Amino acid sequence: MSDDTQKTTHFGFTDIPESEKAGRVRGVFGSVASKYDVMNDAMSMGIHRIWKDAMMDWLAPRPGQRLLDVAGGTGDISFRFLKRAGHGHATVLDLTEPMLVEGRKRAEAAAKADELDWVVGDAMALPFPDNSFDVYTISFGIRNVTRPQEALNEAYRVLRPGGRLMVLEFSQIPNDMMQKIYDLYSFHIIPRMGQAIAGDRDSYQYLVESIRKFPDQETFLGMVRAAGFGNAKYRNLSMGIACLHSGWKL
Repeated sequence: MSDDTQKTTHFGFTDIPESEKAGRVRGVFGSVASKYDVMNDAMSMGIHRIWKDAMMDWLAPRPGQRLLDVAGGTGDISFRFLKRAGHGHATVLDLTEPMLVEGRKRAEAAAKADELDWVVGDAMALPFPDNSFDVYTISFGIRNVTRPQEALNEAYRVLRPGGRLMVLEFSQIPNDMMQKIYDLYSFHIIPRMGQAIAGDRDSYQYLVESIRKFPDQETFLGMVRAAGFGNAKYRNLSMGIACLHSGWKL
């Protein structure tokens, strides 16, 4: 494909060739990996933990289930899943190896070593056979995928019939005034936090821009349905700052 016909995508508010996005995203998360969990607490004032617990409440993990946690980073969702299930198996897949390295250092990783796999891979081309998992989760990761619809299509492919998809992602607040207040916080405070805590303003500038470029709740619900998922619905968290989308491979 020649340069003048190459498809573009957004990297935050910047348009770039699609072929460059994965590398740039890898650069962002490689840069912030060692401080990622600390920054999540600072950026959300700890609320991301409540959102992840809400995800588990709706998901209701059962003993023996196999989870694929895509863009699973340092293992937050997988650890929660295994704890709730009692026993099972979780595969943490991430594009960025330094994130997985950080996850493996966590105490929970050692305690659950026989129930965990850590895999470097791409959400748009999962290295697993069809019908391999009971549950697919992706938490604050799908907005970084070059073509989110392809990631959802892959989720459908690797889930077993009766399998469950759950996506946790930043979203849009339905109230315009509240959204403006949140935007002021996002664009003025979060990049400064990134500079202070992780020594990396640019990566956090990208993160807040990527949130604004992501489809709203109803649009994304349509994408979940387009991938083939049935009984698809969503729940807003914290007035829509984050949102959970759920679907089933029926």
